[in-house]
Amino acid sequence: MTATLSIFLFFVAVVLGISFWLGSRAKSAQGYFAAHGQIPWFVNGIAFAGDYLSAASFLGICGMIATAGYDGFLYSIGFLAGWVVALFVVAEPMKRLGRFTFADALDSRFDSRGIKLAAATSALVISIFYLIPQMVGAGSLIGALLGWEHWAGVLIVGTVVILIVATAGMVSTTWVQFIKGSLLVVFCTILTAMILGRGLTTTAPEGTFTGRTLSVAEAAQRPGVREIAAENGWAGTPYVRFSEADGVTSVWRRDGDTLRECQWTTTRAKLQVAANGVAGGALKPVGHVAALGDGRESTGPLSPGGYLDAVHDATVVRWIKDKVPVSDGDAVHTVWYPQATPGSAVLRPGLGLFAGIDSDWYKKLNFISLMLALFCGTASLPHILIRYYTVKDAAGARKSTVVGIAAIGAFYVLTLFIGLGAMTSGTVNLADSNQAAPYLAKGFNEILFAVISAIAFTTILGTVSGLIMAASGAVAHDLMANVIGVKMDDHGKVRAGKVAAIVVGVIAMALGIAFKSLNVSFLVGWAFAIAASANLPSLALLLFWRGTTKQGITWGVVVGMVASLAWVLLSADAYKDVYGLDPARALMPFNQPGIVTIPLGFLTVIVVSLLTRSRMATTRVVP
Repeated sequence: MTATLSIFLFFVAVVLGISFWLGSRAKSAQGYFAAHGQIPWFVNGIAFAGDYLSAASFLGICGMIATAGYDGFLYSIGFLAGWVVALFVVAEPMKRLGRFTFADALDSRFDSRGIKLAAATSALVISIFYLIPQMVGAGSLIGALLGWEHWAGVLIVGTVVILIVATAGMVSTTWVQFIKGSLLVVFCTILTAMILGRGLTTTAPEGTFTGRTLSVAEAAQRPGVREIAAENGWAGTPYVRFSEADGVTSVWRRDGDTLRECQWTTTRAKLQVAANGVAGGALKPVGHVAALGDGRESTGPLSPGGYLDAVHDATVVRWIKDKVPVSDGDAVHTVWYPQATPGSAVLRPGLGLFAGIDSDWYKKLNFISLMLALFCGTASLPHILIRYYTVKDAAGARKSTVVGIAAIGAFYVLTLFIGLGAMTSGTVNLADSNQAAPYLAKGFNEILFAVISAIAFTTILGTVSGLIMAASGAVAHDLMANVIGVKMDDHGKVRAGKVAAIVVGVIAMALGIAFKSLNVSFLVGWAFAIAASANLPSLALLLFWRGTTKQGITWGVVVGMVASLAWVLLSADAYKDVYGLDPARALMPFNQPGIVTIPLGFLTVIVVSLLTRSRMATTRVVP
């Protein structure tokens, strides 16, 4: 624990030291919001990776692959594909059209307060929505690393990020992201090499809960076992509880004539009790390989292709989450049960996150909608767009995008092996799938666990600082200076930006505590949908259609933002995981809005522009 804490504090000290050292170089608005436009293109490209590879990429995707196989990797594919739009559509035009913020680019032709207000509001909403999963990841990471409560981790990250942004702005943020992006790719490569070197084994890690199997007849004959399944809502479910002779209560799932022992927790109000003798609320069933395709117990070291082949031919034990209704007050039983899964199913879509897409039309639409949002959302995220202002020219913007794509692509390939490694051989806390990668590293040694966790911490710092920079620019530069008309000199803008950063940081901390139970990649999917619906239609049509008007841009942003946000808040997942309501009562037929709201954004810009372009002369902007 001492070594772990020391490594963690060392990383934090280095990050803060860089911030204070660079603070004296960012006194002007140009320096605070855009790092004077003097960041080298290679550094900016790695910083793109550091900014983009957020808690969702590292913690969330690895966790989803560890629980849902290839379904989780589809998020990686969507996140990476979005950079094609960023490279070929917005990279160079964004540099030419703006100075500090996304609103600068949208308003480059019109000088419209309506555009500034809509774009700034959109940037704030998207930034705050994206901040939620970063802070959720921060809380779970600090809990795993130091054993602290979730809220304490959120407050630590929020405080450190506010110090980073308030001291040196974009200069500090860029170099933090550069260091973090480099370390993330390097150490994930090392972790992947260790996974391949260990290969696959049918022996589960020592000290983990793997579950027993009994026939119904055997269970009935065991002395001192009393079935108590019918009480408190258990009747009618596939689960039974046994009160054994030694007083230990266990939960078993019926599968025909077979009973499989489960891991379970009981949550009553705010008190969580872990069952089956696991202390401290830590759930320790572990995914493992039940059998290898060739009958061996271990494969030995494998190549990347050989590892995937071995997983494909193996039988993998996964743990599936379920809830048992209980009529006893406000108690809820959450159950994890083992399920033997062919490796071939692990490596194709439909295992978990996208189950049923072959048969249900709304699940097909939900999947297509998510992929569309991930593809279009990258080029629409405010904290990504403002990074184009940190290089000196359009050529630098293009080169830095290419470098970013290379680093991000390499990382996402690694997430597949890290996620599969956690599924087959790592101790995963099933109550928090976001910790799959750190716990996998802990399975090798404590030092690697500390380093990976510390890098994950800087991953969150880099992304959160970028988001808060985008939000503070929207408040100080767009809303206060350009919309409200507050007269501020350079120092006034910097001061306003720092105050805005503090306020947004506090809001992000509160939301990170409130949304602690949701997977971070799942939350990011919503943020991408809102960004793609609100920002991309107006930006793309401004660049490539000379008939675009200021009214069209303004209403395109507003309609895309409101429609996508309303859809998300009225979806089944929001009803279930945010409000605690019956998802069957949700007003929206599927959870991801992009397939409807992105075309709606384009249609709004086009229709409103056609209705209003006779009022103004338009000039073409050549991208």
